[in-house]
Amino acid sequence: MPDMIRATSGKLRALLRDHRSRTFVAALLLPQLPVAAYGKEAPGLATYAAAFARLEQHEIAALALMLGIITFAVLTSIMLVRTRAAANEAEIASREQITAYKSEVDRIRALLLSEPQVLITWAASAEYDAEIIGETSIVMPTPVPQRVLAFGTWLDAEQARAMERAVEALRTNGEAFTLSLVTVRGHHVAAEGRAIGGRAMLRLRDMSGVERDLAEITARHQALQDDVDALRILIEALPAPVWTRNTAGKIVFANAAYARAVDAENGADAVARGIELLDRAAREELNRSRAGAATLARRLPAIIAGNRRILDVLSVPIPHGSVGIGIDMTEAEAMHAELARMSEAHRRTLDQLSTGVAIFGADQKLAFYNAAYRALWEIDVDFLDQRPTDSAILDHLRLANKLPEQQDFRQWRNQLHEAYRAIETKQHEWHLPDGRTLRVVTTPSPEGGATYLFDDVTERLDLERRFDSLIRVQGETLDNLAEAVAVFGSDGRVRLFNPVFAQLWELNPASLNERPHIETVIGWCRPLHDDDTTWQALRSAVTGLDERVPMARRIERSDGSVIDCSTLPLPDGATLVTFQNVTDSVHVERALRERNQALIAADELKIDFVHHVSYELRSPLTNIIGFAHFLGDASTGPLTARQREYLGYINVSTNSLLAIINNILDLATIDAGAMTLNLGAVDIRRTMEAAAEGIQDRLVKDGLSLEIRATPNIGDFVADERRIRQVLFNLLSNAVGFSPAGETVTLAAERRQDAVVFSVTDRGPGIPMDMKDRVFDWFQTDSLGSHHRGVGLGLSIVRSFVELHGGTVQIDSVLGRGTTVICIFPLDHAAERTAAE
Repeated sequence: MPDMIRATSGKLRALLRDHRSRTFVAALLLPQLPVAAYGKEAPGLATYAAAFARLEQHEIAALALMLGIITFAVLTSIMLVRTRAAANEAEIASREQITAYKSEVDRIRALLLSEPQVLITWAASAEYDAEIIGETSIVMPTPVPQRVLAFGTWLDAEQARAMERAVEALRTNGEAFTLSLVTVRGHHVAAEGRAIGGRAMLRLRDMSGVERDLAEITARHQALQDDVDALRILIEALPAPVWTRNTAGKIVFANAAYARAVDAENGADAVARGIELLDRAAREELNRSRAGAATLARRLPAIIAGNRRILDVLSVPIPHGSVGIGIDMTEAEAMHAELARMSEAHRRTLDQLSTGVAIFGADQKLAFYNAAYRALWEIDVDFLDQRPTDSAILDHLRLANKLPEQQDFRQWRNQLHEAYRAIETKQHEWHLPDGRTLRVVTTPSPEGGATYLFDDVTERLDLERRFDSLIRVQGETLDNLAEAVAVFGSDGRVRLFNPVFAQLWELNPASLNERPHIETVIGWCRPLHDDDTTWQALRSAVTGLDERVPMARRIERSDGSVIDCSTLPLPDGATLVTFQNVTDSVHVERALRERNQALIAADELKIDFVHHVSYELRSPLTNIIGFAHFLGDASTGPLTARQREYLGYINVSTNSLLAIINNILDLATIDAGAMTLNLGAVDIRRTMEAAAEGIQDRLVKDGLSLEIRATPNIGDFVADERRIRQVLFNLLSNAVGFSPAGETVTLAAERRQDAVVFSVTDRGPGIPMDMKDRVFDWFQTDSLGSHHRGVGLGLSIVRSFVELHGGTVQIDSVLGRGTTVICIFPLDHAAERTAAE
């Protein structure tokens, strides 16, 4: 508005500067302006009228518009001046009123803050902002106004929740409230909430004096009331009967359990009817205890719901009577009796254990021990029955040199006694001076005691050491065996193998350590031997369930090697499989078989040759013997002395040659299995004498003597007499040949219960040990330093004929002291024997 006025005034001044305009304005204003306004210079009317008449129409319009603006500006200025005056007057009045209001507010604030309190107000439109006035220190140690609304910082949780609920109801529904609060510092505060003038107001006021005392009493009363209510609820919920009696002994209160025990509807019904739970004697005892103001604790019988029960009754006197409770101990009493029986049974059981058991109570005194414990330590029963302490027993054993040697015995004992404070079982090993080893187990008991278990593990440890040693020895043995060994478990998987097994079948030991199945192992071995029959037999031997029999097979692999495979079922269900490389032995065996066959063929050829040659020699020899006999006959003609001498030599030589040929034929017949014995009764004495006659000339020639030893009643036995005489003759010939001059050859016979025994003894050089087995072979001869010469068939004939009779030949010889050949003929042989048998 002032800007408009200034603009209008400026335009008016411009018009007045124009003469024509001034004239027009003067004419317009003439009726309103007094003459005095112009003074002496006021122009005449005629002059203005004339000037106005000379104006043009558009100038008149402009002048009229200008006059209107000037008029509006003047009027507006007048109104502005008046409005400013009125505003100044209103401002002065408002300031005076504000000053009065401030004074009133200060007076009210001083009045509100005249006592310790906090005022909190919320406007209806404000959702969170609150105005807080007063001393916040009455509720908070640190005066932070905004923290007052965090009730949990200065109240406990329950009161804080109550305040939050009350404030929420006040701000939402305008519900007033009054609460008595106790801060966490113990100050009593009154909280009042009101809705005033559309605002919610909370007042926190510090209580003091009587009001605070009343609040404290109220709080204590409420706490006591809460405790009483809780106790009443608890008593009502107790399964044990609870009652209260007055000074006269009459029941004034009973809980629900009491009512159920006496078959009443409820406790009030039991009180109204005066129903008693205990019998007269028990009630009289309760009255006596109440009169003496003494607490009574007794185990008394009672009838509950028609059944006899045992109650632990506790009656406590109170100022106006007594209160009592009866706890049903029937099950506990039965359990106690059962526990006592079980404890006694356990004691008897523990007494039969070979493990030494000692139980110590919380006072570390011996509470129980079994017979094994006493026998283990050889402690006197009287000493143990005195319930000695753990330390006393250890000291006693230490003095008896029965505990392990310890560098610090006290520290060792303290460590052992930690079992009384431990929560877990511990194990110890005691190596006693007498060589025994004990495994000691200490077990803490919940009551604070400890239980000691003593096991003599000496034998077990010794067995474990032996077992470990045996396992190591077996492992080393298995690893160093020339045979390949593998053990398959009952599940068909490899359990054990030696390096030779992996090498023989070109397997990876790491793969075998993963315990592959027999099928997998067979698959690995197939490149070397692809015979389904062999592997099927091996698979059946390892995994068979119905029948587990050993299996043996010879495997000829593709690489030319020969393997002997065999299985053996083990007692634990496993199977032992062995593979032996017999390639070299098979080759040697084949070579030996071929050589043996060649030898057999050669021997047969030799026998045939000897047989045929012997027959061929025997025929001309027989002719020679016959013609020599004819030449010696007198009818043939006389012979000169020299001719007769030569003829004697011929007879001796032909007889010797005939005997050799006969022996060879006999041996060949025996080897061919064609020899037949002509069995019959053989007079033992006569046969011995007949054999002795055949060597009489040699005895005389060599200066020897013959001694025949046999009882006169020795009798006879079943045999081939000619062969027996031939055996004795050969033995005597051998003895004479090896005996030095002047010695005696002994021919003896004895009859035993089951056999007839002939023996020939000489005093010759004896037979060396390395020759005893070879003297019976064909053509084996050795003079052994004597003058005897022979073809080596005598003893072979002897053994063959004795064995044909089912007997045996033994040689007892000592070098330099002679030889004894013993022939044993059994008496229980069959009626006829042949070499074929």
